[in-house]
Amino acid sequence: MTVPVVAAFIEAHPEVKITILTKQQFVPLFAHLKDVEVVGVHLKNEFKGLLGLVRLAKKINTLKADAIADVHNVLRTKILRVLLSKHKWGVLDKGRTQKKQLISGEKFEPLRPMVERYADVFRRLGFEISLDAFQPPKPQPPSKKIEKILEGKNKPYIGIAPFAAYISKTYPLEKMERVIAHFSKKGATIILFGGGLQEINKLSEIATSYPNVISVAGQFSLQEELNLMQHLKLMLAMDSGNAHMAASMGVKVITLWGVTHPYSGFKPYNQPMEFCLVADRKKFPEIPTSVYGNRYPKGYEKAIETISENTIIEAVHKLL
Repeated sequence: MTVPVVAAFIEAHPEVKITILTKQQFVPLFAHLKDVEVVGVHLKNEFKGLLGLVRLAKKINTLKADAIADVHNVLRTKILRVLLSKHKWGVLDKGRTQKKQLISGEKFEPLRPMVERYADVFRRLGFEISLDAFQPPKPQPPSKKIEKILEGKNKPYIGIAPFAAYISKTYPLEKMERVIAHFSKKGATIILFGGGLQEINKLSEIATSYPNVISVAGQFSLQEELNLMQHLKLMLAMDSGNAHMAASMGVKVITLWGVTHPYSGFKPYNQPMEFCLVADRKKFPEIPTSVYGNRYPKGYEKAIETISENTIIEAVHKLL
C-alpha cells in the first residue's frame, strides 16, 4: 500500500532522492518507479536478531539519508530508531485507538485510509503530498512467457486470487468455483493467482476442470505477476496482498471481506466502497472482529459465506 504514496511523493518532489529499504522479495513492487533506489534485504538471514539490526543500522547509515520515514512502526523499526537516533524520523501513526473502537463496536465508521497514514509520515518530515498525484504505471508489453499463456485466449482477462492468510478471510473454494464456471462459460479468460504448494495444486485442478481458465500460481516471479496484472480487466480478490498489488497497477479490484471490514482503512487504494463486498453484519454483528482477520468468535469463520455467488457475479458484470 506504500507504492501509491511513494509514486505521489516523487511526482510532488522530483528534486528529492528517495531510497526504499524493503524485504528482498518486495523489491519488484517498486521497480516501475523512476529515480527511486530500492535496497532489498534478507531480514531472516544477515539482519536477524538484535545484532542483525545493528548491522542493518550501519547499512542505513551508508545511505547518508537526511531523514528516514518509518512506515511500519513495529518492534524492529523502533529499535532502529534508537540505533539511529541522530537522524530525523517521521513515524507512522497506526491509529490503534480508532481501530480498537471499531473492533469493539464502540464506533462503526470509516477510519482514515492507511495510504493517507503512510502519506502522513512524509508530511511529518515537512513534505507536502497529495495522493491525487498518483498515476498508475503505464502497462508494459507482456513478456514472452505471458504472451505464451495468453496466446489464443479471449479478452477480457479476469484475475481471481481466491486465498488469504486466514480462513476467516477466504471465500469457500467450492462457491468461488461457481463464479469461475459462470465466467468460463461466458468466454472470458480467468487467470488464477496464488502461492504455496496447497494453493498451487488446488488452482491447477480448477484450471484443468473448466475451459478458459489458467492458473499461474507458482509459475511466475512477482515481477511477472505484476506485469500480467497490468493486462487484467479486473481483479477479484480477498482482503489480501493480491488486491493491493493489482490496485497499485491501476487495475479495478473487487474485494471480498469476511471478519475484517474496509472501514479499518485497508481498502485497496483508489477503489470505491461499492467494490468491497462485505459479510452480513446482521447475522455477524461483531464484524470487524480484528484488523487482520486472525481473531474472531466461534462460527465467524463462515461469515464470508453470506456473500452470495450471484452478488459476486453481478459485481463483476457491472465492471465488465
